[in-house]
Amino acid sequence: MSDGQDTTQQPLACTPRTALLGTAVTADDHPPTEPQRTPYRSMPDAERSALWRRRLHEAEAGLTRFLVSKGDEVQLTEWFALQAEIFADLPGPHESPQAWQRVFFRGQALMERFLVERYGERVLTDWARSNAEVHREVEPDHGRGAADPIHRIARQAELYGSDYEFDDDHPPSADLAVVTITHCAIWDYREKARRNGVRLTLASPCTYCTEALSSNIRAKGYHPAHRLRSGPTGHGCRWEASATRTAGTDESREA
Repeated sequence: MSDGQDTTQQPLACTPRTALLGTAVTADDHPPTEPQRTPYRSMPDAERSALWRRRLHEAEAGLTRFLVSKGDEVQLTEWFALQAEIFADLPGPHESPQAWQRVFFRGQALMERFLVERYGERVLTDWARSNAEVHREVEPDHGRGAADPIHRIARQAELYGSDYEFDDDHPPSADLAVVTITHCAIWDYREKARRNGVRLTLASPCTYCTEALSSNIRAKGYHPAHRLRSGPTGHGCRWEASATRTAGTDESREA
């Protein structure tokens, strides 16, 4: 790690905090000294819970799709037992986002372990791509072009309480959108879980997360690029989605 310098690593995993859209300034308003932003931290609880549920659906349906595509004779008793664990003690539709977050974390950990134990860590890339095919269908298009997948990343970041910001030099647009996660709270959650005795399959959340986010961006028809960061603010990453392929696109890059 370096003092605030970006470091390139393999596939990242994060999910972040500050979704920002400029607000209109009327003649009666004094122009703000800094760009006005509307952070997603004001996202209603019902919307947060819905996003946790959608993410769980993408992951579980993606795993089902992946296993079918493998053509292996999956031991159905093992598969059914895994599904029972994933969906055990489901919260009610109006319960808190924290309750749905707990179910998502549990499911993600169980599915990672199930795949890695059977096929090895490399298979996570294929799972991420399978999940992205589900994501393509269930994630709404809002007509913002490349900004749509970047806003999804920002909303996910907000679910975790990560710190994030849009690039002032590249405001999200139909052709290019950028978001930087300056502190990824997934690392915080994982360390807390580890201290509480939760068995973690991957040494770094970035191993799966970078593959998942890249695949989601591609599934929506845009070119992804990411850069991992590590420094005084902790672990983070910078994500781009572009309508036109540029040098370095579709891979992790150094600053």
